[in-house]
Amino acid sequence: MIEIDGSYLEGGGQIVRTALALSTLTGRPFKVKDIRKGRPKSGLKNQHLTAIKTLAGMCNAEVKGAEPGSGFLEYYPEKIDFRNLNIDIGTAGSITLLLQAVLPVCLFADRKMKIQVKGGTDTEHSMPVDYFINVLVPHLRRYADFEITLEKRGYYPKGGGRLTIRLAPKHELGKKGFSEILSQLRGNPIKITEQSRLVAVFGVSHASKDLMKANVAERQAKSAKFLLGKYDASAKISVQYSDTLSAGSGITLWAMFSDRDEMDFSDPVILGADSLGERGKKAENVGMEAAERLARQIDSNAPVDKYLADQLLPYLAFSGGEIKVSEITEHAKTNMHVIEKFLDVKFKTKQNIISCLYQQG
Repeated sequence: MIEIDGSYLEGGGQIVRTALALSTLTGRPFKVKDIRKGRPKSGLKNQHLTAIKTLAGMCNAEVKGAEPGSGFLEYYPEKIDFRNLNIDIGTAGSITLLLQAVLPVCLFADRKMKIQVKGGTDTEHSMPVDYFINVLVPHLRRYADFEITLEKRGYYPKGGGRLTIRLAPKHELGKKGFSEILSQLRGNPIKITEQSRLVAVFGVSHASKDLMKANVAERQAKSAKFLLGKYDASAKISVQYSDTLSAGSGITLWAMFSDRDEMDFSDPVILGADSLGERGKKAENVGMEAAERLARQIDSNAPVDKYLADQLLPYLAFSGGEIKVSEITEHAKTNMHVIEKFLDVKFKTKQNIISCLYQQG
């Protein structure tokens, strides 16, 4: 039984999400205490409970402590039965945070899968759906082919966003044990250590339709493009308005790098940043904030931004290798700690390079 301190370092819900994914894949049970202890509202939230219910349903896990506000969780997984998923978080709980737990498991399904999730697409303290699609998913294509459709945006507080993912895994867990898959993956380690040349900047500036008359999405995009004008690659930012249950807006930007005429999609170099609108915050400031955040990542000369770093760590553990990040955050340190409990790996950090080594024996 793996024991985890839920208040370790960053002490957020990511501890539970990473543990759920790795426990389900490896078949190793765990228990965690003091979940989100340092948060204003500690314990499990609806988004965490939905992830627990989803994965427990896939592997017929015995679960203890899965209640709203619970500070502890015990999880005893069995064999995974892969099937299509239709998940409703029931609130504006983040779709992308839920996928942190669910997606690493589904990438190794023994069949093509369809995952439908309803919840929040653009919410605080989580990666926006456009970042997920355009920054994270390109790195996951080494494990599966993806087709992703954003059917509806969902802002806080009502949510109601809908995302559909169709994936075709390249390494099927049903035909092999997970340890055998890991041995195969380690023949093609991840190596993302050079930023190379900036070739393009893209973005999506979005808002609910009730903000169209105020040109909120256009103003966000304009201010972002102005600030990013100092770079050789001009920013191409699309503007989108959507029918949503709650008013809201935001902008996600991503910069693409390559030392060739075409992108390297085996280990892509894509930096991202975002900003959310809120009542009383000028649209121009939203765009400027996202652009300033992206500029800091570009100017760091690192090929992995600080937001992506902790998202990539489970996959770095699967495949091995090294990444150079703009900053090693408390989120990243926490995730390394949890991953090492489930897999025979050891992370090492030197300056801003994170490497993952396999423990022998």
